[in-house]
Amino acid sequence: MKKITLNADEQLIKRARLLAKSQHKTLNAIFREWLEQLTARSGSAQEFDALMKRLKHVQASRRFSRDEMNER
Repeated sequence: MKKITLNADEQLIKRARLLAKSQHKTLNAIFREWLEQLTARSGSAQEFDALMKRLKHVQASRRFSRDEMNER
């Protein structure tokens, strides 16, 4: 596992440690979970953007005729 160094306000760190302790976790574990959630959301956003680019040709406001809707 790769180590990183972060800088944060001392009071913020104390509050974060208390929160982690209340969840029976380390601050390190809480931070790793946060990083995983952050990157998962980013991946989903990238997938959504890619999908929207692929569907750019679709016109959502177009109304279909009765015959078009019943066409098979």
